[in-house]
Amino acid sequence: MARFDLTIAGEVNLDLILYGLPEAIPLEREILASNFELTLGSSSAILAHNLSLLGVQTGFVTRAGGDEMGRIAMERLAESRVDLSRAIVSDGSSKTGVTILLHHGATRRILTYPGIMFEMTCVDLDLEYLCSARHFHLSSLYLQRGLHAGLPELFRTLKQRGLTISLDTNDDPDDRWDGVLDELLPYVDLLLPNEDEVRRIAGRETVEAGLGVLGQQVPLIAVKCGSRGALIQEGSKRMKVPPVHVTPVDTIGAGDSFNAGFLAAWVRGADPEACGQAGNITGALSTLRPGGTEAFRDRALREEFLGQHALPFAL
Repeated sequence: MARFDLTIAGEVNLDLILYGLPEAIPLEREILASNFELTLGSSSAILAHNLSLLGVQTGFVTRAGGDEMGRIAMERLAESRVDLSRAIVSDGSSKTGVTILLHHGATRRILTYPGIMFEMTCVDLDLEYLCSARHFHLSSLYLQRGLHAGLPELFRTLKQRGLTISLDTNDDPDDRWDGVLDELLPYVDLLLPNEDEVRRIAGRETVEAGLGVLGQQVPLIAVKCGSRGALIQEGSKRMKVPPVHVTPVDTIGAGDSFNAGFLAAWVRGADPEACGQAGNITGALSTLRPGGTEAFRDRALREEFLGQHALPFAL
């Protein structure tokens, strides 16, 4: 029996979100925000947190700084019952990363100080721990620079040990979309991009053309389409999964929360369409509170919302 349903190796930081800002921000002026929130951030940590609250046994390997930001982040993860027994908290000068999100209504600017997230390498990963799950997930590929050299061998070993693998590259700050990704895709069972990422990864102008390219390497691709739901490609078959309609408070972390629902259904053996439906439900839930985890931390909201929708698995 596997110890975990799923293991994750990834980054952790906090999100500082400022609301009510104009799109044009002049220099040397004091610009007033209408509100702010400090929440658990980073794709990997948000996913681990929300998966655990969906009842998925989740092991998370990460590095955090021994600073106040790291303390808060690790406390939030521990509250959700993510297993952190292989997490590393540095006691030196390394700082936990932070992302500052400037909210301009329907759009936002994303400014990230990576901090310690560049420092984790595959040497920091306990292979037996990762392999004590049925599935392995990696997010934020282009922020995990320290892992790149060892990732192809890691993915190869995980596949040999019988795990399935999912990947969400997230954005590439250098906008190159190359490097180690090409070596990883042949090992990936499930790719979880958004529409823009599909086009950029494949080097194509449309989502459909991008899927045509990526579908030759990855057997299952779930494309996050925001308020329009999701597009699932399994082999040569494509299906649209309709959205769950809500009035969003904040869409930060909605993609990571989609991943949580999709993977929670996936590790329980649901078919791809049902996984997409679960992803749309949990992605919509995320938008009802600021940041990517606050709606999940609100137990009453979480239970009421999920109880109103037909998840393909029991909580």
